[in-house]
Amino acid sequence: MKVHFQNWRKHVDSLPSFRAKMDLNREFWGREDYIESEVQEKLLQIARDFMESSDVSNVPIKDITFTGSLANYNYSKRSDVDLHIIIDFDDVDENSELVKEFFDFKRALWNQNHKILINGHEVEIYVQDVKEPHVSTGVYSVLDDQWLTKPNREETDIDYDNIKKKSQSLMKEIDGIERIEEFDVGVLEKKLNKINRLKEKIRKFRKIGLETDGEYSIENLSFKVLRMNGYLKKLSDLKKNTYDEMMSLEEEYETPT
Repeated sequence: MKVHFQNWRKHVDSLPSFRAKMDLNREFWGREDYIESEVQEKLLQIARDFMESSDVSNVPIKDITFTGSLANYNYSKRSDVDLHIIIDFDDVDENSELVKEFFDFKRALWNQNHKILINGHEVEIYVQDVKEPHVSTGVYSVLDDQWLTKPNREETDIDYDNIKKKSQSLMKEIDGIERIEEFDVGVLEKKLNKINRLKEKIRKFRKIGLETDGEYSIENLSFKVLRMNGYLKKLSDLKKNTYDEMMSLEEEYETPT
């Protein structure tokens, strides 16, 4: 638990930076809160390049949106540029889960190969089904150059104690999975199942928080703590490495006679 407490202390001071600022980030927003034209052009090009690199450039793009804290008043120096590419998954394949997995893989590969910064903030791509509701208090259509949901500045209290408890609990679960070192295939399958269940738990955990209490919810800020201290990356790396181990075969050598 000492390690978890140290991890928490390392990032707890960053949470107040998510409090509402007096103004939008003027490196991104200009006249009458419209997006700066240079930023808009870059985001449109990045989205189109991503789709082309994914070999699905023929799929119609319904919208390209800019959302998250940089499209709101609660941005910080650690905020990503959340760029959502809206398509109809049915235009790719009728199996929407397969399409989601495909784009999750392509997105992870893109992020490994690129580190694109706009005004010091990294661009994070997400491919969203047009039927998927996106709950955010700030959503801007980069494609149509207009607000879909314009944010309102509001003060809110941050529940540090409960964020600490939630994030520490999830970090402990991730560390527990990491300590499983048995290389038996059966154990590795169970380990991979645990990782997948935990990833889904964290995804739903954050989604419920956003839907009920918004971006300042305990769940969303706990998620940000996990991301800031590298635990989400650790969980993704665990999944990749566990799968690789499970699929590998040890080479056997015959003893020379």
